[in-house]
Amino acid sequence: MKQAKFGGETTGKVIKCRAAIAWSSNAPLSIEEVEVDPPKAGEVRIKVIASGICGSDNHMLDGSVPLHLPAILGHEGAGIVESIGEGVSTVKPGDKVILSALPQCRECDSCLHEKGNCCLKEDMFSPVGLMLDGTSRFTCRGRKVYTIFGTSTFTEYTVMHEISVVKIDDDVPLENVCILACGFPTGYGAAVNAAEVTPGSTCVVFGLGGVGSAVVMACKAAGASRIIGIDINEGKFEKAKAFGVTDCLNPRNFKKPIQQVIMEMTGLGADFTFEAIGTTDTMIAALESCNMSYGVCVIIGVPPAKSQLSFDPLLLLSGRVLRGSLLGEYKTRDCIPVLVDDYMKKKIDVDSVITHKLPFVEINKGFELLRSGKCIRCVLLF
Repeated sequence: MKQAKFGGETTGKVIKCRAAIAWSSNAPLSIEEVEVDPPKAGEVRIKVIASGICGSDNHMLDGSVPLHLPAILGHEGAGIVESIGEGVSTVKPGDKVILSALPQCRECDSCLHEKGNCCLKEDMFSPVGLMLDGTSRFTCRGRKVYTIFGTSTFTEYTVMHEISVVKIDDDVPLENVCILACGFPTGYGAAVNAAEVTPGSTCVVFGLGGVGSAVVMACKAAGASRIIGIDINEGKFEKAKAFGVTDCLNPRNFKKPIQQVIMEMTGLGADFTFEAIGTTDTMIAALESCNMSYGVCVIIGVPPAKSQLSFDPLLLLSGRVLRGSLLGEYKTRDCIPVLVDDYMKKKIDVDSVITHKLPFVEINKGFELLRSGKCIRCVLLF
């Protein structure tokens, strides 16, 4: 379709474009023509240039994470501002931006707290799938279409709140930095911000996908001397070793629980463990793999809805720390531009995490690659 002139002839008008619609769970996405309304006050309409396919998108599509349907998924995008609503001051038409699922309003308790980053205007933990005013900007076949996390990047155009839009420099390649919207900072920050990995330490990473790979990179950058990577897909091991993993383990190759194997390998347990899969079993395994006195276990993976953790509280009484980490504890609008700058200066290797790039219309193939474990991160190009 014809590309709009940013800030020009489409301003204030409905844009018709293509989007991948989830009409039901456990079914392929359908490429449809949608109508995208102009942005209202405090909102930004964006032409999406690239979007990563995150594991959380797959959890929504398979029904393990509930959502309102029909919906446009995707929350790991980068694009160009097409038009802005009344009162928007931090971006303008033509600006390159990263589309963050986690807003930073800079006004709520979490945003104002030094260590908080879970903005109270988020739509992630009890999602309603609508804009802050309770309405949608998407229509398809005459029906209202819901958004995901306030982003919805599986569409040629989307509308977001200004507080979730991160301005970046004009020379940044959007097709690569799109994963700085979610996957990469989620993993990298879990190690450097949440766990504060120390030089010479032993780390264990459960799950070697896009998020787990970023954890590995961060552990290596922090000076960890041993990084144990765990995954049931041995096809990921070669790439994991290139990122910094020293030992690769497939739990299916052992007759005993993997946490026992790790205890035997490390003597007293690891200094830091990270769960980047999203099952309660692997969360418990990660916790039990920690040193009983000073081990730190960080939960990153998104579990199925209504999951409950059950473990012996003595595991914590001895001194272990169990904690979660949301998007690497980065305040998005403040910190993502810094990560982009680090990427441009080659301080962080984002490109190597992206193993596949596909045209947007092949989105279902991208999900197949994700489910098969044949890719670390797939990026869709519009």
